[in-house]
Amino acid sequence: MKAEEVDRNPSFVLRAVKDVAFEERPIPKLRDPHDVRVQIQQTGICGSDVHYWQRGRIGDFVLTRPIVLGHESSGTIVETGSAAKNVKVGDRVAIEPGVPCRHCDHCRSGAYNLCADTIFAATPPWDGTLSKYYIVASDYVYPIPDHMTMEEGALVEPTAVGVQITKVADLRAGQTVLVMGCGPIGVMCQAIAKAYGAKKVIGVDIVQSRLDFAKTFGADEVFLPPKAEQGIDPVEHSEKVAEQIKKQFGLGEGADVVLECTGAEPVIQMGVFAARKGGTYVQAGMGKENVVFPITTACIRALTIKGSIRYTTGCYPQAVELVASGKIDVKRLVTNRFEFEKAEDAFELVKASKPDVFKVMIAGVQS
Repeated sequence: MKAEEVDRNPSFVLRAVKDVAFEERPIPKLRDPHDVRVQIQQTGICGSDVHYWQRGRIGDFVLTRPIVLGHESSGTIVETGSAAKNVKVGDRVAIEPGVPCRHCDHCRSGAYNLCADTIFAATPPWDGTLSKYYIVASDYVYPIPDHMTMEEGALVEPTAVGVQITKVADLRAGQTVLVMGCGPIGVMCQAIAKAYGAKKVIGVDIVQSRLDFAKTFGADEVFLPPKAEQGIDPVEHSEKVAEQIKKQFGLGEGADVVLECTGAEPVIQMGVFAARKGGTYVQAGMGKENVVFPITTACIRALTIKGSIRYTTGCYPQAVELVASGKIDVKRLVTNRFEFEKAEDAFELVKASKPDVFKVMIAGVQS
């Protein structure tokens, strides 16, 4: 079924590194009977979007041709393929932006975040969601209840990232959880950990205003690491700060679970040193591709060290439930809102990395 046709598909396109522009693109057509066409209503800006804009690559994903930016989106179904059964025209949905092949061993096991053939929005060479219309598989959109706003629907994506991180950590009720970083994903992990019954959640950041926010959002306690004294070995400083954290918050040998959401080398080291023997350390933040890592400590303490990327089976439905139920108040993360035509200004604001800017939202095309 199809809603009334419109002949415009304005799109915000990354043409080359540091070169973005608005383009009028053709309205995308359904590629498969299971596809749906979504009119995008809200899109949040993620750090990865800015990274591609400024550097043109993240790891093996390299910009080789123009792509539409954006992947944290919600919208309204305006067309459905003949085989789409779970949604209908007019439904309001959160969009899971990565559709895997469904046939490889990773997909069949439910770990489809590892699928090499995933079509992931705004990850080269695939177009993202900052257009009027976006095509996606019907089983990768999730209806949201009437009381949820479209902004909340778009913020299901970073919520799902947090759900995956805690899932990778096998986080359980009664554990102590140390979250390194109080940016959007860090505070999301803190709130999810509390929703899952963590005994104590501690947020660490170098910006006091972010710590203040974290204390009101999901963290029981927060910690501002002291700066290293001149001449001290950086790894030695990280270990010293980790000892401070354990002592100040009564963690004994260390935290049961450490979730690293910054990618910053000193913070990674701090997180390893702050984990208890037999504890779990999850790396979610991405910074430099190679860092000095305290591997001997990790071995001696028999840490379980895991990486987390995107989401796996069940993460999106769980994220929708967390937001819809009010357990995670994602509205509080939104600090700035822009019209579609001001998308470049929105990206410039995120690039500036101001401490009081959390989530920046871009509204959909209005005409």
